[in-house]
Amino acid sequence: MREPSRIDGAPRKGNLRNRHDRLSGRGIRPREHGVKDLASEYNPLVEKDYRPVPGWALVLFLAALAALCFLGVQFMAGRAVLTVLAMFYALGLCAVLIAMAPLGQAALPALGIRPAGWRPVVFGVIGTIVLSVAVSQLGIEPRAMKEAVDIAREPGALMRSLLILAVLAPVVEELVFRGLLYGWIAGRWGTVPAWLVSSVAFALAHYEPAHILLVLPLGLLFGYLRRRTDSLLPSLAAHIFNNGFAVLAAAFLGG
Repeated sequence: MREPSRIDGAPRKGNLRNRHDRLSGRGIRPREHGVKDLASEYNPLVEKDYRPVPGWALVLFLAALAALCFLGVQFMAGRAVLTVLAMFYALGLCAVLIAMAPLGQAALPALGIRPAGWRPVVFGVIGTIVLSVAVSQLGIEPRAMKEAVDIAREPGALMRSLLILAVLAPVVEELVFRGLLYGWIAGRWGTVPAWLVSSVAFALAHYEPAHILLVLPLGLLFGYLRRRTDSLLPSLAAHIFNNGFAVLAAAFLGG
């Protein structure tokens, strides 16, 4: 039997896409067995070909950091510990800028620098307090923490300690571990591996075994905030609070 006449260009029976959708590649498709509907909150990180931070940016960062440290090490000799830390973190910040500059306007979202609500920030601060109190009960005091305490107690060094240890250090560490590293891994293998690997790398960067043990829970918390909000700002706020609280506690509460 001949098919009834229809308007030219109208969709055939069973074709649920109209002409606009056929041209644009979009359309409504019937649900298939075992296939869920597209979520209303689409997360591009589930796409395998999504690269928030390209691999070459990570390589460029490492090369730039090595070159800058090689050039700057001659100026660090004989300097005070706080000055050396300030120079090292400043070089790290420069290396991040060099690595991400080719991305232009895409650099900020690639690093996770996007707005986040106040609730994750409050959660991060409270979680930081709880973890800091918990790990302090272990009675472990790494050598690096002792040095930070001594620095904070030096006359006239409090403001410089806060600026370097509680602002500059968290900013650089967050950009490196939960910005560059997290963004690259998340684009290739997903957010869970990015969370775990960046947290472990963050802890290992503190190199002293006792310090690694104390820092790892905080790294996991910061990584969770990054993964949960897809923003660097909550983990950065929690990190700044943690370091600032530690410096102030060392300056005023240390025995």
